Amino acid sequence: MSHDAVNARFDVPGYELVYSAPVETCLQNDDLRDSAEVWRQMFAQARQRIDIAQFYVMNQPGSRLDAVLAELRRAGERGVKIRLLLERKGLRNSAADTLEQLAAIPQLALRVLDYQPLSGGIMHAKYLLVDGEQAFVGSQNFDWRALEHIHEVGLRVSDVGVVRQIQAVFEQDWQAQALQAQQRPVPPLTYQPAPPADSYLLASPRAYVPPGVIDTQSELPRLLAAAQRRVRVQVMEYAPLSFGPGRSRPYYAVIDNALRGAAARGVQVELMVADWNTKKPEIAYLKSLALLPNVQLKVVTIPAAGSGFIPYARVIHSKIMTIDERLAWVGTSNWSGGYLDNSRNLELVLHNDALTARLDQLYQQLWDSPYAAALRIEEDYPTPRPGG
Repeated sequence: MSHDAVNARFDVPGYELVYSAPVETCLQNDDLRDSAEVWRQMFAQARQRIDIAQFYVMNQPGSRLDAVLAELRRAGERGVKIRLLLERKGLRNSAADTLEQLAAIPQLALRVLDYQPLSGGIMHAKYLLVDGEQAFVGSQNFDWRALEHIHEVGLRVSDVGVVRQIQAVFEQDWQAQALQAQQRPVPPLTYQPAPPADSYLLASPRAYVPPGVIDTQSELPRLLAAAQRRVRVQVMEYAPLSFGPGRSRPYYAVIDNALRGAAARGVQVELMVADWNTKKPEIAYLKSLALLPNVQLKVVTIPAAGSGFIPYARVIHSKIMTIDERLAWVGTSNWSGGYLDNSRNLELVLHNDALTARLDQLYQQLWDSPYAAALRIEEDYPTPRPGG
């Protein structure tokens, strides 16, 4: 790869498309910078403040994330104030030595938010902000595997209005944690959405969406209802089922109804999911969807790394959509219950032909790759074992 290719990037005013491909695959894209490079640059540019919200943290010495954390430490050493917000349920996925590494960074304040008492969900969003001037939102967890062994898509944002909205989400959740620490209730917000612009932020859950931000659970069906020709979706998990107590999986029809409705109107629907999505009962719903006219569904399997099995890696984790070659969607939610209805997630919607075309190309690359295979209706899929 040439030096120019390493430094290539694809951006449109206010947004840069950022991409991480699993190593040892044919899915590399020289015109898209990877998450690790973008995060390092953002932290290096920080002058006053870095805000990070993540579900969990998992580093490995010598990894790409290790270099990111080293840059974060340098920021703290030069006096940049760092606020890190983690989800309480994500602590069990976090590495103790990584938490210690973060806690040792000068100027870093760490808070752990328990989203369950707020709305019954989790803080699943993955995003960061620098100086209130730029932000990053995407599927990438703060996990070394996300930067090397998982298919991930995100956006670096410098659109002032959208950055301000992302900052408002962070401030809302940072304050919610402070109230929890004081054993005080976290009051829900009055929903005050702004009219959609060419590019805008969506957030969930509705009860804790700051003023000016649009609720994802109502906007996604609206966008799908407006589709005229083609909808392309790539997510790790798709199922009209929701998180529930114990092993309960209540029915959650919001997204599934909207997608089936589009297909019934003649819209061509293409859906790619990870091979982790083939467990029961989810696979039955995927097969039901794949039986519909105008629906094509593929399952993506990323081969194991040459170094051997890596738990919770070698998977597609991106959450993207395009509609009619004119609308691009990049977010943090899987498309099943428990994400848009009661958990904190963020999605970015852009009416931008150039970025949508590039996202379509990225989608097509994976769709045509040897890793994607049409869902086989008659096959009894083995139970996936993401963690081994």
